[in-house]
Amino acid sequence: MSTECNAKLFEFHPLGGREVRGGFDGGAISSDGGGLLLREVEKRTGIVKRFAACFTDHREAERIEHTVRELVGQRVYGLALGYEDLNDHDELRRDPLLAVLVEKEDPTGERRARERDRGKALAGKSTLNRLELTKEEVGEEERYKKIVMDQAAVDRLLVEVFLKPYAAAPKGIVLDLDATDDPLYGHQEGRFFHGYYGDYCYLPLYIFCGEALLCARLRPSNIDASAGCEEELERIVKQIREAWPGVKITIRGDSGFCREELMKWCEDHGVDYVLGLAKNDRLKGEIVSEQEQAAAEYRQTGKAARRFKEFSYQTRESWSRARRVVAKAEHLEKGANPRFVVTSFGREVWEARPLYEELYCGRGEMENRIKEQLMLFADRTSTALMRSNQIRLYFSSIAYVLLQALRRLGLQGTELAQAQATTIRLKVLKIGALIRVTVRKVWIALAGGYPYAELWARIWGQLQQLPLQA
Repeated sequence: MSTECNAKLFEFHPLGGREVRGGFDGGAISSDGGGLLLREVEKRTGIVKRFAACFTDHREAERIEHTVRELVGQRVYGLALGYEDLNDHDELRRDPLLAVLVEKEDPTGERRARERDRGKALAGKSTLNRLELTKEEVGEEERYKKIVMDQAAVDRLLVEVFLKPYAAAPKGIVLDLDATDDPLYGHQEGRFFHGYYGDYCYLPLYIFCGEALLCARLRPSNIDASAGCEEELERIVKQIREAWPGVKITIRGDSGFCREELMKWCEDHGVDYVLGLAKNDRLKGEIVSEQEQAAAEYRQTGKAARRFKEFSYQTRESWSRARRVVAKAEHLEKGANPRFVVTSFGREVWEARPLYEELYCGRGEMENRIKEQLMLFADRTSTALMRSNQIRLYFSSIAYVLLQALRRLGLQGTELAQAQATTIRLKVLKIGALIRVTVRKVWIALAGGYPYAELWARIWGQLQQLPLQA
């Protein structure tokens, strides 16, 4: 906001005989007091610190006012708190609470080197933008964009963060794969029209294990949904098995991932799979009797009816071998609704009905995880280059990982244990706060009218019981 706006008073409808006026003249007041909980999570996980270590700083040390860790933290905390645009930071740089979150020793910015920067403890949009626009290699002629992200290091970090909370290796895990559309409104590199989504977009690939994000890969949309998933799984499975040699791994995905290359990779690497299988006349022909039975039951009861069948199936050309297929013959109010999945599991491990209803349908929860990526602005891929847009996706991903850690460590056992990112932001993080900085203390007075103070205190208490990161 401009200085003119700061000085202006706004008049509102009177309250009885009292005038009601307001203005942006409250001083050191923040709307993000609850963000202190994110700092407590960071103190116990080191997520932002480890993410910052994935950058190499080629700037001249004597000219640095904002360290890489501070810059990275400012961007990650900003996304978690709901500030999707870099432009927001030209005003947020004045916020002493955000400065506390990123560990600024001078949270008021009064000791900044240049007079024009005093009162602004944090970096502005131009400085933060250089994190995204730095090339993979920095040449001698480059004056400004000198902080290089190691994308492979970020990929490893996402898996490391997933592994660390486990005291012992689990017996088995399920990796969910899915692709989604990321609409584009400019002429970005890798921009193509996608017929299914009916728009110009990217087609990012996500891999989750439960709530844990293991992969967020930006891709152009002129590819098959499964493109590149074997390479991503290769590195992820290798890293997991280095930590947990005996863990059983299952891959789960919809029919967009039912490809010979992926199934054969799983079979060659001892990984199980259950994948949706697009229906065709041959498949529907296998369940004619079951579909008729389901229709008859629906006519009799008026309720959805299901029958299950399993059989061996091989495509005429694309599959290298026959595989087990589980079919759901279902009849709903709208009519027949047959569905098919292909799996590496034998009947002795998973019978047909539980395999479909419990194992395969469990992948629907991943839809909520992808929605959370959008809540954290994973679709703000508006720069010109794929690399810089991938970097933006990484920032959004780390903001999700930090919020998910808050949910796992602080919200467990509370009414918000299953809350999504937007709900956590609105109910836990968005609290008005008055900040007063003295020589020895930072006083933060949270809004007295905040309606979830008891819940917030409980979350704080649970975090305090956890050991600090070394």
